[in-house]
Amino acid sequence: MKQIGTNELKIGNVTLENNLILAPMAGVTDLPFRLLCKEQGAGLICMEMISAKAIQYRNKKTISLMQIDERERPVSLQLFGSDPTVISEIAKEIEERPFDILDINMGCPVPKIVNNGDGSALMKNPKLVEDIVTKTVKAIKKPVTVKIRKGFDDNNINAVEIARIAEACGASAVSVHGRTREQYYSGKADWEIIRQVKEALSIPVIGNGDVLTPMDAVRLKKETGCDGIMIARGVRGNPWLFKQILGYFETGELIEKPTCQEMKEMILRHADLLIRYKGDFIGIREMRKHVAWYISGFPHSAQLRNQVNKVENYEQLETLLNTFL
Repeated sequence: MKQIGTNELKIGNVTLENNLILAPMAGVTDLPFRLLCKEQGAGLICMEMISAKAIQYRNKKTISLMQIDERERPVSLQLFGSDPTVISEIAKEIEERPFDILDINMGCPVPKIVNNGDGSALMKNPKLVEDIVTKTVKAIKKPVTVKIRKGFDDNNINAVEIARIAEACGASAVSVHGRTREQYYSGKADWEIIRQVKEALSIPVIGNGDVLTPMDAVRLKKETGCDGIMIARGVRGNPWLFKQILGYFETGELIEKPTCQEMKEMILRHADLLIRYKGDFIGIREMRKHVAWYISGFPHSAQLRNQVNKVENYEQLETLLNTFL
């Protein structure tokens, strides 16, 4: 019998088959990787964050970032920015695109984003958060969600306050990363703040931070009561994690890790998708970092990593993997 944890999740008028969510990760959750995670059972796929202003200025790279494949739906498209008018108008402009949920980024810790007043810098300005969410919810019919952090720093822990504002302004769900902006991705995620947000809200709360194994997913669910489980770094080089978590919730047993052959097949499939999507030159170069994540912890992985960084095409990658795996 299914244990609590993999139940379907409703966000606004969108129903997810399960509550496992691929986190938006810049430079990681492009279309090829999202397809692989969907095949492994992710209930909701989140795209890389997209600049509202870049859409406004018709940036070509940004337009390509918005490409969606029907096979990956339901999909959440994430915008970042700090101008309520720009975000809401862009949300309305792109609403006809085939995404299902619009997410507003209030958690990105990267300096160039924060220094511009975007991402987690918004956590310091509750009134601006109110304006952004209110205008965006009014502008579109699709559900609007918000991704936040614990707070900006240890002196400003305000996730509960910001989450309450988001709910009051019509957000359909809130996801909470249990770290401050100052922590970036270091230290341990504070799941207690996720529990506090969950207790304060009536809309779904999605927990994020330090879910690296099926056991972590179970603990996050039990300790916080969160409605959804968002998985970020744990799935880099390991799209199987979704399948493993689903299996663990279903049966209480761990699915065996992929064999060398399965690993090789997944890497080559990933490479093929990237090359089809981005072309030979960019595709194979972007694949290099993914291979490093896939082979982490394998025997001779350092040597393989060095060789992968010299790979120029699919055939060279295939030959290299046949040699090492």
